[in-house]
Amino acid sequence: MKRTYFLLAVLLMSSAMFGQNMRRNAQFSLFSDNKAARIGDAVTIIVLESTQASNNTETSAGRSSDIGFTAAGAVGETKIPNADAGLGTKNDFQGSGSTQTTGSIRTKISAVVDTVLANGNMVIRGSRKIIINGEEQIVNIKGVIRQSDINAGNSVFSHNISDAEISFEGSGIIDNAQKPGWLTKLFHWLF
Repeated sequence: MKRTYFLLAVLLMSSAMFGQNMRRNAQFSLFSDNKAARIGDAVTIIVLESTQASNNTETSAGRSSDIGFTAAGAVGETKIPNADAGLGTKNDFQGSGSTQTTGSIRTKISAVVDTVLANGNMVIRGSRKIIINGEEQIVNIKGVIRQSDINAGNSVFSHNISDAEISFEGSGIIDNAQKPGWLTKLFHWLF
């Protein structure tokens, strides 16, 4: 009996010594989802961006002026040679231009909370680098998210990021083939 009381006392003392710190684990709830809230927490960004822009311009200008002089005469049966003079200038310009851009990005990126602002908003940064057959693609994202925009799966849509900066860069054989050669660059520089 004394032995049982002794074991019970040892168990109670050990549980008191190694008890959980509730303040440290307060953000983890048994009844809610785990969401990013502190510096260093990860959050998944679902990038669904589609942009389309077009611009058309046309310019037309013209100027024209003509000066003419004509003289003719005849005396009796003899004719005086005809004199004819003319002067004309013309200046004409027509220009037109058109631009159209379309872009679409669909990806998921894990980002890390970099800073927690005083109002509870969080500054996030993330990047993803993918290399396929020598082609390198880098997606960078940063911006500010609100705690209320984080979904149950600890993810945020890219359209909910304020001050968002999303860059999609690539390099490799295809990127190099799209650039003009050095001779073409020289001619563009000269002319």
